[in-house]
Amino acid sequence: MTTAAIVAAAGSGERLGAGVPKALVRLGDQTLLQLSVAVMRDAGVDVVVVTAPASSVAEFTALVPGAVVVAGGETRQDSVRAGLSSLRDEVDVVLVHDAARALVPIEVVHRVLTALGDGAEAVVPVVALADTVKEVTLTGDVVRTIDRTSLRAVQTPQGFRRSVLERAHAGGMAAATDDAALVEALGVTVTTVEGSAEAMKVTTPMDLEVAAGILARRRARV
Repeated sequence: MTTAAIVAAAGSGERLGAGVPKALVRLGDQTLLQLSVAVMRDAGVDVVVVTAPASSVAEFTALVPGAVVVAGGETRQDSVRAGLSSLRDEVDVVLVHDAARALVPIEVVHRVLTALGDGAEAVVPVVALADTVKEVTLTGDVVRTIDRTSLRAVQTPQGFRRSVLERAHAGGMAAATDDAALVEALGVTVTTVEGSAEAMKVTTPMDLEVAAGILARRRARV
């Protein structure tokens, strides 16, 4: 397989309150962007494409030499499409990864790639839900408690046959929260592999503190 990773990094990071695009927030001595790109490279991905805010393309390019940096769009789907359009013809497998999940363990990336190599058309890493889940009304009243036995939280990188991902993005679905949902709409089976609690998404200042603790623990083990 010739593999590419599209690292979605065009988000503003308003909820993080850092005053810079989220991907430029530092975790230890590197940015979330640099950490995310590094794990894709360490996992053996052939090509890394980064989608950046249009005003930050030059800055992102300087941070991740060797990566292809393109301007993202107004939505995440627009940004992934921009990344797809930049890929060379020989790429046949594409990972889509959120830069905010900068600490995804390399083992998770390998699981996704292995499943694709074994013939899956679409693969997502998942974790079981630990909390009780309730459906509520718009006013906050509980409707019912949902059986969480078959529920999973989905992480990234999500992996796809390139042809499948391109068809999914051309399908016209407007409000998908991830690329797997676009693929599901085609009727394509999405396979799951084991994710990791360390692949958490950094969205709030508290998330950043937790991520810093994870990174410190990793480095202490080295």
